[in-house]
Formats: sequence, C-alpha cells, structure tokens
Amino acid sequence: MALADTGGTWCISRMVKLDKIYTRGGDHGETSLGDGTRVPKSAARIVALGEVDETNAAIGLARLEADDTADRMMMRIQNDLFDLGADLCTPIVHAQVPALRIVQSQIDWLEQRIDAATAALPPLTSFILPAGCPAAVRLHFARTVARRAERAVVQLLGTPEEAVNRLVLVYLNRLSDLLFVMARAANGMGGADVLWVPAASRNG
Repeated sequence: MALADTGGTWCISRMVKLDKIYTRGGDHGETSLGDGTRVPKSAARIVALGEVDETNAAIGLARLEADDTADRMMMRIQNDLFDLGADLCTPIVHAQVPALRIVQSQIDWLEQRIDAATAALPPLTSFILPAGCPAAVRLHFARTVARRAERAVVQLLGTPEEAVNRLVLVYLNRLSDLLFVMARAANGMGGADVLWVPAASRNG
C-alpha cells in the first residue's frame, strides 16, 4: 500500500501517481476522506489531519539540526506520521475500506526510545524553558506542535459520530514525550537545559 496526499488529506492507493498537483476538488471548501466521503475542510477530522501534517513538517525542521542518531529516529517518526494520517483519514466504521492503522508496536518503539533517553539524562529539578542550542529549540517546537495535534485528536474523539483508532492519540502523546527528552539530550544531555525560575522577574 502507498499513501497519496489529495486535497489536503491522505488516502490509500496501490501506487502514488501525481499527474497534477491541483485538482480543483477542494475549491468549494470540501475534501475527500480515505473512503471517498466528502467533508468540509473545517471538519474535526480534517483539522486533526492538518495538525499532524504540521507536526511532521516541524520534525522535518528539527532534522536540519539533528545528529545522525536523532535524524534516523525522526525519519522513522515522519514515516509513522504518514501512517497515522492514513489511519485518521479513514473512519473505522468503514471496515471494508483498506486502511493503515497505528498499531501498538509503533508506540512500543517510542516508549523504548523515551526510556533509553531518560535513563541517560540527569533528573529534572525544575521545569525547563524551550531554549538552549538550535537543535534543542527545534525539538521543543516540534513537541509543542505535536501537543496541538494531540489536542485536535482529543476533540475528534469527543465527536460522537466519529470513529477513531484510539492508538492515534496514544502515539501522539508518546511522540511529544520523546521529543521532550530528545531536546534535553540535544542540550548537552541536559547540561545546557534552561531552567524555569519561578517569579524571577517580580523584583525587577
């Protein structure tokens, strides 16, 4: 199976073939889901898809500053996010439509990387600011975008008529955690973390 991006969302196809970039199909504010259903571009599912797309782009920016190990991890994550987009674009109720779904093993992989990174980092004594070296800042930015995607999926899950794979939400939750520990690792294994000092500016 392969993924094609059509009208701002993902659908499943046997082969990606893009003869034309614009189709005019979305000129009236609608787009197609993976099962062919036409929905408004303002629909909760499409908003969630857009936030996932932005998360992927933010991770692409983070890769520009990453070392080889982090870059390989993020390349895998970017591919997984396309799987996640394919999952979101095809409602579960249409089981007859072939669809990629996020599975537990993809979440397990994230958790293993989180545990390994956390074990190598010093414990936190305060919240940290999204600051430090360029690589860390880009990772922190990607983390915040991933959190926004997570919130959009929560909104979607709260829509009664929508059927969504709940592992999508779990994946995004773990992804933001991984990006956080990766940012700390990029900041000299936590040595260059910028700590929050509560009320530091109250007295001028």
